[in-house]
Amino acid sequence: MTSGGEQKGGEAQGGFFEAPIASHSGHRQRLKDRFLSGGRTAIADYELLELVLFNAIPQRDTKELAKTLLKRFGSFAAVVNAPDPLLREIKGVKDAVITQLRLLQVATLELKRAEVIEKPVLSSWAAVIDYCKAAMAHETREQFRILFLDKKNRVIADEVQGQGTVDHTPVYVREVVKRALELSATAVILVHNHPSGDPTPSRADIDMTKQILDAARPLGVTVHDHIIVGRQGHVSFKSLRLI
Repeated sequence: MTSGGEQKGGEAQGGFFEAPIASHSGHRQRLKDRFLSGGRTAIADYELLELVLFNAIPQRDTKELAKTLLKRFGSFAAVVNAPDPLLREIKGVKDAVITQLRLLQVATLELKRAEVIEKPVLSSWAAVIDYCKAAMAHETREQFRILFLDKKNRVIADEVQGQGTVDHTPVYVREVVKRALELSATAVILVHNHPSGDPTPSRADIDMTKQILDAARPLGVTVHDHIIVGRQGHVSFKSLRLI
């Protein structure tokens, strides 16, 4: 039953390609061998994406689809993080491909999250930035995330407090402070994304941060930083002397 389903799914995916698997098995093995012996630097971006697609499309060539995806979205990371509806616009992309990309996306995020959770963030700041960028930089809507810290500055919770539109997320100052007290957090790191790609803080971002600072300070909750991430990079309010 399972085997028959996989056979049918492979053929459906292969509507984008005409060549049978026999003519590509040698290419696949050579690419795998080159990757295993030389690592990431031994293969091009489209070849890395080919490797990801091998399991999703077991019976057809994946090179042209990999190149098409990179041309459409611009980079390997952008392909992995692309929204499902946009991926489905590409001929040859079906459920198996999207599942493979989502697995890679989740696995990457979990690995980066493990470097942050329950660890002192002030001594592993680069890992915090990497995690925030992986979690939010490619989102198509604004998200407001909070990392809650204990008295040793270890992350005890990571929560998305709000999700909005392409350029706005409602933030309720009272709820932010209330949640910190519920978790017995002594400090927080505020994080949100700019889907436009430009992480430059807006006047609304600055005003909202000040409101949270003013509400948290009397209750003994420190705001270590407010980080804005986007595809073009990130900014830190502390580095900008806004905190």
